[in-house]
Amino acid sequence: MEENIRRKNWFGRNWKWAVPVSGCLLFIVLIIAFVGTVFVGVTSIFSESEPYQEAFTRIAQNERAVEILGEPIEADGMIRGNINYTNGDGTADFEIPVKGPNGAGIIHVLGSTTNDDWEYETLRFEAAGTGETVDLLEETPALEQ
Repeated sequence: MEENIRRKNWFGRNWKWAVPVSGCLLFIVLIIAFVGTVFVGVTSIFSESEPYQEAFTRIAQNERAVEILGEPIEADGMIRGNINYTNGDGTADFEIPVKGPNGAGIIHVLGSTTNDDWEYETLRFEAAGTGETVDLLEETPALEQ
């Protein structure tokens, strides 16, 4: 007489370790998605601000900065600092890591606005490695608003 022995399926045999491992993997994926969403959100808030746009306009028009970095110049990582803006008044104090084909560095931005008229106390590029600084307020021709 032939006897059929019913074996449990894979999940039935391995559920004791598969469930906790799946839960941990799901948790890790959710954490990575959350961190990525925060990074994209913060970056977009800064990149849409007038001080950020002004910094990139000035560095692209500054001969010495373009010589150090090469072209194209682009953002390189997470922006550090803060920007506060409410009803036309605000402050900006942040650093933008930038890179180009020839090098990298940081743009330092410090400014304030009243009635949407931004005035910059500091708008400076600092090259990585050499520490050379370029004042983007003084060494860049005045930009028309």
